[in-house]
Amino acid sequence: MCDHEWLDVLLPHLTGVVVEQVERAERGVLVWARVEAEDGVCPSCGGRSRRVHSRYHRGLADVSVAGHPVTLRLQVRRFFCDDLDCPIRTFAEQVDGLTAKHARRTSPSRAALEHIGLALAGRAGARLAARLGMAAGRSTLLRLVHALPEPEVGTVAVLGVDDFAIRRGRKYATLLIDAVTHRRLDVLPDRKADTVAAWLREHPGVEVVCRDGSAAYAEAIRQAAPKAVQASDRWHLWHNLATAVEKSVVAFAASWSSTPRAADSALAERTRERFAAVHELLNQGVGLLECARRLGWALNTVKRYARAERVEDLLRPPRATAWRQAAPQAGACETRLRHWTFSAWTTRFWPRRWPAVPAPPHWS
Repeated sequence: MCDHEWLDVLLPHLTGVVVEQVERAERGVLVWARVEAEDGVCPSCGGRSRRVHSRYHRGLADVSVAGHPVTLRLQVRRFFCDDLDCPIRTFAEQVDGLTAKHARRTSPSRAALEHIGLALAGRAGARLAARLGMAAGRSTLLRLVHALPEPEVGTVAVLGVDDFAIRRGRKYATLLIDAVTHRRLDVLPDRKADTVAAWLREHPGVEVVCRDGSAAYAEAIRQAAPKAVQASDRWHLWHNLATAVEKSVVAFAASWSSTPRAADSALAERTRERFAAVHELLNQGVGLLECARRLGWALNTVKRYARAERVEDLLRPPRATAWRQAAPQAGACETRLRHWTFSAWTTRFWPRRWPAVPAPPHWS
């Protein structure tokens, strides 16, 4: 196999040029080449021309070979455009699949960096690219990723909708995914019903929407996709179930315990005193605002105590270790709900497989 055949195997993207010389430089491999075509195509009018205006060399960063950086020194020609109606008089020739206007990298090198940027983003991608022999800064990788065209959404049969915090407690956004392929579709700037409804109207064909318990999302789906079936996603379903089980276990942990109940803490005593003070004023016909003034508390604090029917509703539940010691079965139940990874099969057949936990005496 001759040298040119080896080059065609190792560097197949250089088939459109004539490689004149390959040499080892201080910073990698240097490839000298020229364009093989006899004429050039005008990018404006599409006409062909053979009248050469000038020649010059372009330095292009290419994909690495065996971890060594490769620089392509490509001799290109500038042609005259023979079409008198064309707005440009001269143009530089380009090689399809290799060069682009004003580019400092070859097209394969740019595509490789785009994939690295999509996978690892800035700093991590820059470190990997340097190890692979295609050095690029983090800003360059992010700029390449931002320049990529947005993929078409198409028709989505099963849509997943959930919110996430950009700044917790201040600003939230909405993430939309294809629940079948797990492909990210779009990110909406907020979690308002009008914003989600507008997106659903622009992308009809949604049959099932998998969402959390947000009322805004439910209203948006009813407005824009009334025929779509709304389903709760698996994470929120099991999270709500685990929360409900924990509340039930905490409420009846004392009845399962064989050890004497620990004395109330200072926080519990203060909560009982505040609860008694608020309800004493309410029983006398004092309004909430006046209660806040007399007690010197915030109005929301008074409202929280006023809404509670029992002082037990305001007391914090005991720590998990405490009620696990009081009720070993309940502790095992809570641990499984918190740490198991549930599948669709487990969701369907879970009631049959779950071990029986004896109920407290006063439940029967």
